[in-house]
Formats: sequence, C-alpha cells, structure tokens
Amino acid sequence: MCGIVGLFLKNPALEGELGRHLKPMLIEMTERGPDSAGIAVYGHDAPRDWVKLSLYHPDSTFNWAALDARLRRDLETEVRHEVRANHAVFSVEASAERALRWLKDHAQDVRVMAAGKRIELFKDVGLPAKVADEFSLGQMSGSHGIGHTRMATESGITTVHSHPFAAGLDLCLVHNGTISNYHSLRQWLVRHGGMSFESDNDSEVAAKYLAYRMKEGATLKEALEAGLEDLDGFYTFCVGTEDGFAVLRDAFACKPAVIAETDNYVAMASEYRSLARLPGVEQAHVWEPKPETVYVWHRAGHA
Repeated sequence: MCGIVGLFLKNPALEGELGRHLKPMLIEMTERGPDSAGIAVYGHDAPRDWVKLSLYHPDSTFNWAALDARLRRDLETEVRHEVRANHAVFSVEASAERALRWLKDHAQDVRVMAAGKRIELFKDVGLPAKVADEFSLGQMSGSHGIGHTRMATESGITTVHSHPFAAGLDLCLVHNGTISNYHSLRQWLVRHGGMSFESDNDSEVAAKYLAYRMKEGATLKEALEAGLEDLDGFYTFCVGTEDGFAVLRDAFACKPAVIAETDNYVAMASEYRSLARLPGVEQAHVWEPKPETVYVWHRAGHA
C-alpha cells in the first residue's frame, strides 16, 4: 500500500509556506500508510565548506549538546545543531566525509538519516499526523520536500524501515511498490559501489542505486532512466536532490500517482485528495504520469 507525496515550489517567494502545504498532503495519505511516516525537506543551504547532517537516536532524552561538544572538540571546528524530537540537524564546518567518519568511529549509537548541503530528513513510527506534529512539519520552509506514509507489509514497524531513504549527498527517495530484484542489486552495489545497507528495505536499495549512478556522472534523469533497465518490479518513485525533483513510474504503472502543476508549484501524490487543498489547484494542469517517463524539475538556474 503506502502513500507518497512531493511538493516542488517553482516560485521562490513561496518557500516559507512549504511545510504548511506539505503537512496536509502527508496526512491525507494516512489510510494508505498508518504505521509510520517521514519527510525530507530541502531548506536553507549550509554555509560554504559546511555539511548538514540529519541524525536520529531512539532515546528522546539523548544529550545532543554533549555530542555537539565532542564533535567540536575532536574536529576542532564549528558546530551548530537544532533538536526536533528524537532527531537533530547538525551543521558542521567540515567535509561530509570527515564528519561522517567521526560519527562512525565515535557515535555508533547515532544513526545518520541524511547528509548534504540542504536536506533535512525526519521519520518515525505512528500516524502521519503524529509524526508531522512531532517534527513541526507545518513550520518548515524550503524549495521542495517529499514524504511517505507506510503500511508495513514486508518488515517491522520501526524507524529504520520507515521512509524516506537518503543516499549519497542530498539525494532522497520515497517509493510505493515492490522491487523484485533488490536482493541481487544490493549485492551488486556492495561489490561495485562499496555501499553498505542499514535495512532490508527495497527502497533503500533504489535510493543507493540512484546515488551510485549519479556518483558515476549521470544526471538525475539519466540515473532514473538507467533504473528502468536495472530495477524490476512495480513502483512509483518521487525523488529529491539538492536542486531537483523527479517522478517516475515503471513500465506497468500499476501503482497510483497524480501530478498537478501551476506557475507556482509542482505537486505529486498517490491520490488526488492529497492535492485537493493546494492553492490554485482548480486551475492546475493535472495528469497521471506516463509509464517509463521521467519527469524532472530543477530550481531556477540549477538545471
């Protein structure tokens, strides 16, 4: 089952309203996925030579300030952080590689949800409305965001199995459907891409597949086109990158999806009811994405 949503603001003047519109879109998908929910928002840029890290710890009383102090001391650099429930967004004046290596070596109990210049990722178990309120989704701003509500049919109801799944830097994916060859593809990515995996979820494989292709030099569109050849199954993807937003359905297109586009935004969801409350949707161009067709939008000046 599951439900996916995405909102890309073509008009930068509306970026302060991203979360206010994305929250009801996510909640409308509750019947498709009441077990857990998550969102990834592309907000303000980290300063030059800084990296932004979305971190999670299962203990809601975890001492994030102590982690900040240790990171600051060991790397001899500037660190900032903002706590949201059992997550925290850290901004570190260091390369992503250096900061991630330190966390792997010194904070094994902290899970890295996402890393990059703009991405902030939050997910948890429970009803979508509860998760949205937990992380103050309605107050978030940014150029685009994607979300997922999950009905756990194949694995446990845990945060690690919840979506979205991030890979590489600033790349994130939500997925409705099933990828049938994900086990062999995961083995291939381990051998050829040197990748590691935290879950047995096929969506994590899809995200890391796209990250691998883009690391090899493919554009977002080219990576998704390659996926049409390499990913077997039934799926609808909604993907975010630092400056891009994309939607893809497989050859059979049996998983529902609808897109609405105006001069101000592009919105997608598993069902139209998630789009019905968006401003100006009555005048929007509304359509079902075609099978095996990659739809991509980029922020102005970043194509």
